[in-house]
Amino acid sequence: MSISKEDELEGMKKVSEAVAITLREMRNHAKPGMTTKELDNFGAEILANLGAKSAPLLTYNFPGATCISVNHEVAHGIPSEKTVLQEGDLINIDVSAELNGFWSDNGGSFVLGADTNQHQALVEASKTILKKAISQIKGGVKIADIGRLIETEAKKSGYKVIRNLTGHGVGRSLHEEPHEIANFYDRYNTDRFRKNSVVAVETFISTHSTMADTQSDGWTLLGNRGGYVAQHEHTIIVTSGQPIILTEMNEIWN
Repeated sequence: MSISKEDELEGMKKVSEAVAITLREMRNHAKPGMTTKELDNFGAEILANLGAKSAPLLTYNFPGATCISVNHEVAHGIPSEKTVLQEGDLINIDVSAELNGFWSDNGGSFVLGADTNQHQALVEASKTILKKAISQIKGGVKIADIGRLIETEAKKSGYKVIRNLTGHGVGRSLHEEPHEIANFYDRYNTDRFRKNSVVAVETFISTHSTMADTQSDGWTLLGNRGGYVAQHEHTIIVTSGQPIILTEMNEIWN
Protein backbone atom coordinates (compact mmCIF):
# COMPACT_ATOMS: atom_id res chain seq x y z
CA MET A 1 0.00 0.00 0.00
CA SER A 2 0.94 3.62 -0.26
CA ILE A 3 0.52 5.86 2.78
CA SER A 4 -1.42 8.96 1.81
CA LYS A 5 -3.40 9.82 4.95
CA GLU A 6 -2.65 10.16 8.65
CA ASP A 7 -5.14 7.45 9.61
CA GLU A 8 -3.33 5.02 7.29
CA LEU A 9 -0.04 5.79 9.00
CA GLU A 10 -1.62 5.29 12.41
CA GLY A 11 -3.25 2.04 11.30
CA MET A 12 0.06 0.67 10.04
CA LYS A 13 1.83 1.75 13.22
CA LYS A 14 -0.74 -0.01 15.39
CA VAL A 15 -0.70 -3.37 13.57
CA SER A 16 3.08 -3.25 13.25
CA GLU A 17 3.41 -2.65 16.97
CA ALA A 18 1.18 -5.69 17.58
CA VAL A 19 3.27 -8.07 15.46
CA ALA A 20 6.55 -6.62 16.77
CA ILE A 21 5.54 -7.03 20.43
CA THR A 22 4.29 -10.56 19.76
CA LEU A 23 7.54 -11.58 18.07
CA ARG A 24 9.64 -10.05 20.85
CA GLU A 25 7.65 -11.66 23.64
CA MET A 26 7.58 -15.07 21.94
CA ARG A 27 11.36 -14.98 21.53
CA ASN A 28 11.80 -14.06 25.20
CA HIS A 29 9.30 -16.74 26.29
CA ALA A 30 10.89 -19.63 24.38
CA LYS A 31 12.60 -22.17 26.67
CA PRO A 32 14.14 -25.64 26.27
CA GLY A 33 11.50 -28.31 26.90
CA MET A 34 8.66 -26.19 25.52
CA THR A 35 6.80 -27.39 22.43
CA THR A 36 6.39 -25.13 19.41
CA LYS A 37 2.62 -25.44 19.87
CA GLU A 38 2.91 -24.05 23.41
CA LEU A 39 4.99 -21.17 22.06
CA ASP A 40 2.46 -20.53 19.29
CA ASN A 41 -0.42 -20.53 21.79
CA PHE A 42 1.46 -17.91 23.81
CA GLY A 43 1.84 -15.74 20.70
CA ALA A 44 -1.80 -16.22 19.70
CA GLU A 45 -2.89 -14.94 23.11
CA ILE A 46 -0.75 -11.81 22.77
CA LEU A 47 -2.14 -11.06 19.31
CA ALA A 48 -5.70 -11.53 20.60
CA ASN A 49 -5.07 -9.26 23.58
CA LEU A 50 -3.83 -6.58 21.18
CA GLY A 51 -6.93 -6.97 19.01
CA ALA A 52 -5.00 -8.46 16.08
CA LYS A 53 -5.76 -11.54 13.99
CA SER A 54 -3.20 -14.02 12.66
CA ALA A 55 -2.51 -13.24 8.99
CA PRO A 56 -1.50 -16.77 7.88
CA LEU A 57 -4.61 -18.15 9.56
CA LEU A 58 -6.86 -15.52 7.94
CA THR A 59 -5.24 -15.65 4.50
CA TYR A 60 -4.22 -19.27 4.05
CA ASN A 61 -5.95 -21.17 6.88
CA PHE A 62 -2.47 -22.01 8.18
CA PRO A 63 -2.55 -24.52 11.09
CA GLY A 64 -1.16 -22.09 13.65
CA ALA A 65 -1.21 -18.43 14.63
CA THR A 66 2.47 -17.98 13.78
CA CYS A 67 5.10 -19.84 11.76
CA ILE A 68 7.77 -21.47 13.94
CA SER A 69 10.64 -23.17 12.10
CA VAL A 70 13.31 -25.15 13.95
CA ASN A 71 16.85 -26.08 12.86
CA HIS A 72 16.76 -27.42 9.27
CA GLU A 73 13.31 -25.93 8.59
CA VAL A 74 13.68 -22.83 6.42
CA ALA A 75 10.21 -21.29 6.86
CA HIS A 76 6.48 -21.93 7.38
CA GLY A 77 7.08 -24.45 10.16
CA ILE A 78 3.82 -25.70 11.67
CA PRO A 79 3.53 -25.34 15.47
CA SER A 80 3.38 -28.87 16.92
CA GLU A 81 3.05 -30.71 20.22
CA LYS A 82 5.67 -33.12 18.85
CA THR A 83 8.42 -30.52 18.33
CA VAL A 84 10.18 -29.91 21.64
CA LEU A 85 12.66 -27.04 21.77
CA GLN A 86 16.22 -27.86 22.83
CA GLU A 87 19.16 -25.80 24.06
CA GLY A 88 21.14 -24.52 21.07
CA ASP A 89 18.30 -24.88 18.55
CA LEU A 90 18.12 -22.42 15.65
CA ILE A 91 14.56 -21.09 15.84
CA ASN A 92 12.72 -18.80 13.47
CA ILE A 93 9.45 -17.11 14.40
CA ASP A 94 7.46 -15.26 11.76
CA VAL A 95 4.53 -13.16 12.98
CA SER A 96 2.11 -11.38 10.67
CA ALA A 97 -1.33 -10.05 11.51
CA GLU A 98 -4.33 -7.94 10.57
CA LEU A 99 -5.74 -5.16 12.74
CA ASN A 100 -8.55 -2.79 11.69
CA GLY A 101 -7.95 -3.54 8.00
CA PHE A 102 -4.18 -3.07 8.12
CA TRP A 103 -1.58 -5.84 7.81
CA SER A 104 2.03 -6.11 8.94
CA ASP A 105 4.74 -8.78 8.87
CA ASN A 106 7.97 -9.44 10.76
CA GLY A 107 10.23 -12.31 11.73
CA GLY A 108 13.53 -13.29 13.21
CA SER A 109 15.86 -16.22 13.81
CA PHE A 110 17.68 -16.76 17.10
CA VAL A 111 19.64 -19.37 19.00
CA LEU A 112 17.85 -20.78 22.04
CA GLY A 113 20.13 -20.51 25.07
CA ALA A 114 23.79 -21.42 24.65
CA ASP A 115 25.14 -21.57 21.10
CA THR A 116 26.08 -25.25 21.35
CA ASN A 117 25.62 -25.87 17.61
CA GLN A 118 27.45 -22.76 16.37
CA HIS A 119 24.49 -21.06 14.69
CA GLN A 120 25.06 -17.57 16.10
CA ALA A 121 27.39 -16.43 13.30
CA LEU A 122 24.67 -17.20 10.72
CA VAL A 123 22.08 -15.34 12.80
CA GLU A 124 24.35 -12.30 13.14
CA ALA A 125 25.08 -12.26 9.41
CA SER A 126 21.35 -12.24 8.61
CA LYS A 127 20.68 -9.39 11.08
CA THR A 128 23.59 -7.31 9.79
CA ILE A 129 22.68 -7.81 6.14
CA LEU A 130 19.05 -6.83 6.75
CA LYS A 131 20.15 -3.66 8.52
CA LYS A 132 22.47 -2.74 5.66
CA ALA A 133 19.83 -3.48 3.03
CA ILE A 134 17.12 -1.43 4.73
CA SER A 135 19.51 1.50 5.19
CA GLN A 136 19.87 1.69 1.40
CA ILE A 137 16.15 1.66 0.58
CA LYS A 138 14.48 4.90 -0.47
CA GLY A 139 12.14 6.07 -3.21
CA GLY A 140 13.63 5.47 -6.67
CA VAL A 141 16.09 2.74 -5.67
CA LYS A 142 15.91 -0.35 -7.86
CA ILE A 143 14.55 -3.38 -6.03
CA ALA A 144 17.09 -5.56 -7.87
CA ASP A 145 19.96 -3.50 -6.46
CA ILE A 146 18.89 -4.31 -2.90
CA GLY A 147 18.81 -7.98 -3.90
CA ARG A 148 22.33 -7.63 -5.24
CA LEU A 149 23.46 -6.07 -1.94
CA ILE A 150 21.94 -8.90 0.11
CA GLU A 151 23.53 -11.63 -2.03
CA THR A 152 26.90 -9.87 -2.16
CA GLU A 153 27.01 -9.41 1.61
CA ALA A 154 25.98 -13.04 2.15
CA LYS A 155 28.80 -14.26 -0.09
CA LYS A 156 31.30 -12.03 1.73
CA SER A 157 30.30 -13.75 4.96
CA GLY A 158 30.64 -17.22 3.42
CA TYR A 159 26.92 -17.84 2.95
CA LYS A 160 24.33 -18.21 0.21
CA VAL A 161 20.77 -16.89 -0.16
CA ILE A 162 17.45 -18.64 -0.70
CA ARG A 163 16.32 -17.49 -4.13
CA ASN A 164 12.63 -18.47 -4.09
CA LEU A 165 11.64 -16.72 -0.85
CA THR A 166 11.32 -12.95 -0.98
CA GLY A 167 10.17 -9.82 0.74
CA HIS A 168 6.98 -8.15 -0.52
CA GLY A 169 4.59 -5.27 -0.32
CA VAL A 170 2.16 -5.27 2.61
CA GLY A 171 -0.50 -3.03 4.16
CA ARG A 172 -4.05 -3.70 3.00
CA SER A 173 -3.36 -7.42 2.67
CA LEU A 174 -0.51 -9.74 3.60
CA HIS A 175 1.10 -9.80 0.14
CA GLU A 176 0.87 -6.84 -2.24
CA GLU A 177 2.95 -5.17 -4.94
CA PRO A 178 5.87 -5.27 -5.21
CA HIS A 179 5.38 -9.05 -4.99
CA GLU A 180 9.08 -9.90 -5.01
CA ILE A 181 11.89 -8.19 -3.12
CA ALA A 182 14.44 -10.90 -3.83
CA ASN A 183 17.64 -11.76 -1.95
CA PHE A 184 19.63 -11.79 -5.20
CA TYR A 185 20.12 -9.61 -8.27
CA ASP A 186 17.19 -10.27 -10.58
CA ARG A 187 18.09 -8.46 -13.79
CA TYR A 188 14.55 -8.91 -15.11
CA ASN A 189 13.06 -6.93 -12.22
CA THR A 190 13.12 -3.28 -13.26
CA ASP A 191 10.77 -2.07 -10.50
CA ARG A 192 11.86 0.62 -8.08
CA PHE A 193 10.87 1.31 -4.50
CA ARG A 194 8.19 3.98 -4.34
CA LYS A 195 8.13 6.74 -1.77
CA ASN A 196 5.39 6.27 0.88
CA SER A 197 4.94 2.59 0.02
CA VAL A 198 4.90 -0.10 2.72
CA VAL A 199 7.09 -3.17 2.21
CA ALA A 200 8.25 -6.14 4.25
CA VAL A 201 11.97 -6.66 3.64
CA GLU A 202 13.47 -9.98 4.68
CA THR A 203 16.73 -11.86 4.44
CA PHE A 204 17.08 -15.61 3.91
CA ILE A 205 20.77 -16.33 4.57
CA SER A 206 21.81 -19.94 4.06
CA THR A 207 24.76 -22.22 4.82
CA HIS A 208 24.19 -24.65 1.93
CA SER A 209 20.85 -24.38 0.14
CA THR A 210 19.73 -21.93 -2.55
CA MET A 211 16.09 -23.02 -2.88
CA ALA A 212 13.36 -23.92 -0.39
CA ASP A 213 11.19 -26.96 -1.14
CA THR A 214 7.68 -27.54 0.25
CA GLN A 215 7.33 -30.77 2.22
CA SER A 216 4.49 -33.32 2.22
CA ASP A 217 2.55 -31.41 4.91
CA GLY A 218 1.98 -28.68 2.33
CA TRP A 219 3.62 -25.96 4.46
CA THR A 220 7.06 -26.68 5.90
CA LEU A 221 9.97 -25.57 3.73
CA LEU A 222 13.36 -27.32 3.74
CA GLY A 223 16.50 -26.33 1.86
CA ASN A 224 17.27 -28.19 -1.36
CA ARG A 225 20.83 -28.91 -0.18
CA GLY A 226 20.31 -29.12 3.57
CA GLY A 227 22.09 -26.90 6.05
CA TYR A 228 20.55 -24.01 7.96
CA VAL A 229 18.88 -20.70 7.15
CA ALA A 230 18.48 -17.52 9.20
CA GLN A 231 15.70 -15.04 8.39
CA HIS A 232 15.04 -11.53 9.67
CA GLU A 233 12.25 -9.24 8.55
CA HIS A 234 10.97 -5.72 9.16
CA THR A 235 7.95 -3.89 7.75
CA ILE A 236 9.01 -0.41 6.66
CA ILE A 237 7.69 2.73 5.00
CA VAL A 238 9.84 3.90 2.08
CA THR A 239 10.69 7.60 2.21
CA SER A 240 13.00 9.96 0.30
CA GLY A 241 15.60 9.33 3.01
CA GLN A 242 15.97 6.67 5.70
CA PRO A 243 12.95 4.33 5.89
CA ILE A 244 10.53 4.33 8.80
CA ILE A 245 10.88 0.91 10.48
CA LEU A 246 7.37 0.16 11.69
CA THR A 247 8.28 -3.10 13.45
CA GLU A 248 11.31 -1.73 15.31
CA MET A 249 9.82 -2.80 18.65
CA ASN A 250 10.58 -6.45 17.83
CA GLU A 251 14.20 -5.68 18.87
CA ILE A 252 15.69 -8.19 16.40
CA TRP A 253 18.74 -5.91 16.08
CA ASN A 254 19.32 -5.67 19.85
